Amino acid sequence: MNDYAHIPEETLALYALQALDPTESAVVRAHVTGCADCRAELASAQGDLALLAMSVEQQPLPEGARERFLRRVEADRPSAGLSIVPPRPRKRAAAWGGWLAAAAMLLLSIGLGIRMRSLRWRLNETSLQLAEETVESRQAHQVLDLLTAPMAQHVLLTAGKTPPAPSARAVYLASRGALVMEASNLKPLPADKTYELWVIPSNGAAPIPAGLFQPDANGSASVVMPQIPSGVVAKAFGVTEEKEGGSSTPTAPILLAGAAPAVGE
Repeated sequence: MNDYAHIPEETLALYALQALDPTESAVVRAHVTGCADCRAELASAQGDLALLAMSVEQQPLPEGARERFLRRVEADRPSAGLSIVPPRPRKRAAAWGGWLAAAAMLLLSIGLGIRMRSLRWRLNETSLQLAEETVESRQAHQVLDLLTAPMAQHVLLTAGKTPPAPSARAVYLASRGALVMEASNLKPLPADKTYELWVIPSNGAAPIPAGLFQPDANGSASVVMPQIPSGVVAKAFGVTEEKEGGSSTPTAPILLAGAAPAVGE
């Protein structure tokens, strides 16, 4: 092809609409490759079609509309097939008007594109939701793996390095004179010292010695069933530090003390 012959504008319009058969489309492609005028005209047609597509209200294409449009084009086309015509002054705005009006019917099918975009948006939204759930599931599995891992280190955090305070718990039955005491976190004593447990009677009588004891390496100690007269109602209990062998009266200060609740409380 050369600069003295061109593809008719109507044929370029059909090519832009993809309404030519494969043989005719191949001829047009070959021509516009070497013809700058027809290539520019085709680009303008495609641009006009794109603008028209954006200006047409998006509605579904009526059933059979595309087939009716193609039959109309076929009826209007010259029977001699694709032709090359001499150049002539181009009045593009007027020449394209009829074809673009007909093309509007095809561009109504853009409504289908709207639906496709909506479906893609919903698919993307679902994919994002699935991704978030996958992340949460993966994190839950990681937490479970950590908590059940045999080699995981379990660490107890405490406030500073202050040693736990000594404490003791006593169980007393006055009617039998039965007493059990368990102590913990006691500091060790010199060999000539010992701890002594006391029962403080509620009638104001002198404290009654209730047993000597030494803590073990862990600071634990116990007094089990010492010799205490039956029937002594206790007001309180106390622990003191005494000389080896104990004492008949408590030596101040009292290291541990606890009031006895009323019976039944």
